[in-house]
Amino acid sequence: MAGERYRDELTDHPAVGRPVSELPTPAPLVDLDVLEANIATMAAFFHGRPAHIRPHAKTHRAPAVARRQVAAGAPGVTCAKVSMAEAMVDGGVEDVYIANEVVAPGAVARLCALAERARVAVAVDHPESAARISEAARARGVSIGVLIELDAGIGRTGTRPGQPALALADAVARAPGLELVGLHAYEGHVVDEEDEGRRRAETEKMLALTMDTRDLLERHGLSVREITCGGTGTYAISGVYPGVTEHQAGSYVYMDPGYHRLTPEFGMAFSLLCTVVSRPAGDRVVTDGGLQVLSTGHGPALAKGHPELGPGRLSEEHGTFRMVDGGSSELRVGDQVEVFPAHCCAAANLHDHVYAVRAGRVEAVWLATARGRSQ
Repeated sequence: MAGERYRDELTDHPAVGRPVSELPTPAPLVDLDVLEANIATMAAFFHGRPAHIRPHAKTHRAPAVARRQVAAGAPGVTCAKVSMAEAMVDGGVEDVYIANEVVAPGAVARLCALAERARVAVAVDHPESAARISEAARARGVSIGVLIELDAGIGRTGTRPGQPALALADAVARAPGLELVGLHAYEGHVVDEEDEGRRRAETEKMLALTMDTRDLLERHGLSVREITCGGTGTYAISGVYPGVTEHQAGSYVYMDPGYHRLTPEFGMAFSLLCTVVSRPAGDRVVTDGGLQVLSTGHGPALAKGHPELGPGRLSEEHGTFRMVDGGSSELRVGDQVEVFPAHCCAAANLHDHVYAVRAGRVEAVWLATARGRSQ
């Protein structure tokens, strides 16, 4: 990928070279200095450790970001859906893991077609989904990597640890067109838990069940090469747990206020440049960035560099910020302010592109080609 130019990374866009202040608002921004530091910080953490980072692309949905993560040492990316994985492969990523069940016939067919162009693995938690993928893979003449997804605490998808996982893994190992790769567990029920002690205890409880299941499979002659798990809030917990080989943290690359409280070593690289459209009262600042561009999620939206403004209240097209403790703001109608969305992943999915910015100027425009890819 080095030196290759990709169509999703626009360096000849009319905005390139312009100051950020000239962009139409609301405008999605990525601070390149912060983004690059976040990628380097996570890469340095995993350097020399048994586990590696396989970042989740649902955060940014932009191959330009994924390529930078791969260049920093990731073998590939994690994806939520087949269509997201297709966008990443189209953008030069050669190794994708779909950390989700793929069952619909059309999605299964596209999964197998994708395996002709890249290394592809998928999560499975039921014999029926394994059988569907096996039949399609055999007909297409491809091999699909499979990780058995465990429900070791999250209460969502996943087979139960122990004997149920063993039975499913045995079926996968015997199925033509499938390759048993390992186990997948996710601590999503505590990944953003504010209490660090509880976050650690519950994550390690989940991983202990996962390792017990690994041992059970290996005693029955099944190879378990990979144990994959993780999110940004637990990378320093599950990423160093004995036996874990891969971590799927995603939000660290863009970040948002909620995760920043838990992992302040990562900066907030993604924001929406907004314009103040109203000052209807002295205690209120209203911008043109509402739910349609900032989404909702884990907590409130925050105005960058304006501690006098409290958490934003979002309606469809407006962001309303009130003064903290009776303070005041010098912001006037027409001024610009960057706003950090409450949930960077959900907000990024609302935009077809982002402006990659350094020192107040646009260096490139990156297309979020996986935006809206939910099939």
